[in-house]
Amino acid sequence: MKEGKEFLKELSERLEKALEISSDCELCPRKCHVNRLKGEKGFCKTGRNAVVSSFGPHFGEEKVLVGRHGSGTIFFTHCNMACVFCQNYDISQLGKGKEVSAQELANTMLELQKMGCHNINLVSPTHCVPQIMEALLYAFEGGLKVPIVYNTGGYDSVDTLKLLEGIVDIYMPDIKYGNDERGMRYSSAPNYFSVAKSAVREMHRQVGDLKTDDRGIAVKGLLIRHLVLPNDLAGTEKVMEFLATEISTETFVNIMDQYRPLHKAFQYPELSRPITRMEFKRAIEIAQNYGIHRICRL
Repeated sequence: MKEGKEFLKELSERLEKALEISSDCELCPRKCHVNRLKGEKGFCKTGRNAVVSSFGPHFGEEKVLVGRHGSGTIFFTHCNMACVFCQNYDISQLGKGKEVSAQELANTMLELQKMGCHNINLVSPTHCVPQIMEALLYAFEGGLKVPIVYNTGGYDSVDTLKLLEGIVDIYMPDIKYGNDERGMRYSSAPNYFSVAKSAVREMHRQVGDLKTDDRGIAVKGLLIRHLVLPNDLAGTEKVMEFLATEISTETFVNIMDQYRPLHKAFQYPELSRPITRMEFKRAIEIAQNYGIHRICRL
């Protein structure tokens, strides 16, 4: 239960650790070693306070998150990756958004709950973990009770994730590539697949396979997203093999077909077209061949 003095004390202690990490920042695998508490900025271009681009009930997420009243999304500005095909590059790379205090962020969470949203969906939260924890202190004290969703690109530090155990209810990482080299080429993310595998193992250890309530709405667990890229650049087979053999064949997976060449994608001929129906069908077949059967679409 996310209430009571003991829980809030534990959260406060973990927040102190997270702030200490951000003073010589190693929150994510990049380890920029800037003092964000003093406003210094590394790869993610975020200092002491979080920057938010927008928030509100979202009905374009997975059905298990949306339910009847929507997923309460908060889109954080900037990112610890730089995907050349990012559909939200104006937010993630151009910095569209407004700096917010912890209290303002908490108020946003409580407002989304009041609107009837089934969860608080933190989009691109990796670089804002201390700010999120700080806001959650206020929000839990103010009566926040809906599940917390950690909606990430998968480039996460295990040590940082451990600070979120018992706080995050639903982990929703992308696994963008089944190959380290492509993670570097297309997202400027060194050792991407190796990092993502370690992160997903930790996420699954904390929350297990996805569980839903009697309305079919997610309450706890792991939900994987995998965007199919043209020319099998996402390495779907390696991703599904990892999930089936090292995580669980009960893993809930959203295999996504909405890739479009945006942002800088046209600078890469191999990324300069949408996927074909056959490429998407093949990705589904690969997952099924590995025994993954909880496959969803938006």
